[in-house]
Amino acid sequence: MTSERSISSGDDYPIHQTSEFIRHAATSDRNFYDRYYFNLHPSSDEYFAIFGLGQYPNLGTTDAFLAVTRGGTQRIMRASKPLADRMDVSVGPMRVEIIEPLEKLRVVVAPNDADVSMDIVWTASHAAFEEPRQYLRTKGTVMFDTQRFAQMGRWEGTLTVAGEEIEVTPDRCGGSRDRSWGVRPVGERQPDGIRQDINVMGGMWNYMPMDFGDHSIIYMCHEEADGNRPLEEGVRVWSDPEREPDWLGRPEWEHDMVSGSRLLSGSRISFPDAPEGAITIEATPLVTNFISLGTGYGMDEDWRHGMWQGDEETVQALEYAVDEIRDLAQYGVVDSVGEFTYDGKTGFGLYEHGFFGPFPKMDLHDRGDLHP
Repeated sequence: MTSERSISSGDDYPIHQTSEFIRHAATSDRNFYDRYYFNLHPSSDEYFAIFGLGQYPNLGTTDAFLAVTRGGTQRIMRASKPLADRMDVSVGPMRVEIIEPLEKLRVVVAPNDADVSMDIVWTASHAAFEEPRQYLRTKGTVMFDTQRFAQMGRWEGTLTVAGEEIEVTPDRCGGSRDRSWGVRPVGERQPDGIRQDINVMGGMWNYMPMDFGDHSIIYMCHEEADGNRPLEEGVRVWSDPEREPDWLGRPEWEHDMVSGSRLLSGSRISFPDAPEGAITIEATPLVTNFISLGTGYGMDEDWRHGMWQGDEETVQALEYAVDEIRDLAQYGVVDSVGEFTYDGKTGFGLYEHGFFGPFPKMDLHDRGDLHP
């Protein structure tokens, strides 16, 4: 059974923000969450691994997943357990170890029934960048009030997929990570009330952190169907800690959408007002991980981030053929390894997009429409 004790190991550290114990969030909003996200790729289309671990203090749960796409198959390990101690960042065979805060972290997924495991260390390529706060109120209810920081980094260790051990070396293997916390829809679905037929976050979502070696570019844009942008960002972050980030100005996008789908085959991301002259980045997805299925990102009715899975720890393994889940998963968030080029430079990173509900600029005029 879940312990009713409020005190935990975190209370021995001078990190309290309110008169509450660390176990309790400052807000009673059921949707408060606190989570890690990492991705791993070999700067190619060979494979794409994504790991996440979250805590949901007001729902009393913590969960984690590893999703690996390789050779047309997506393998998923996921686990959930009641939350007791917020300093415990482990669930089932998965755990995060903070070796040096904001610099070096270890992610371990022990061997399991999903036939995907790893023991890898992530080292930051640049200082953590504080992304803009995301706030979205819909019909009187705060749906998003989140804070996040992001970093690019390099990986070292081993990844095992279907019995094959893959060496992960920092000369080839990179990826981004983010830490986010705050309020966003989690757990069991809530009644819509006045928000009938309204998407939680409607319109277009783009998130593309790109690693060019001596610098990274972080582009993000949430654009609603009417063209309003609740969130946008374009920044260049240098690996040299003595150099300040460059804000690149308002981002503009041009996407190529695959006919009969909501999936992108390429993009051009432009910053006309960049401080040293206009920048246009050519972006191409290489291999896709459909994280909206199986990992808790909202498309599974029986497994959503923060959903109660019972008094005992639950560990599950899933396997999908990518071609068989594409038609459904395209309606959620889609993560791909991206290749990015501009001004003679080539980099790799995350090419994330989603089109939710109508978005007329891409000829998506109704909730279920596909691009002509």
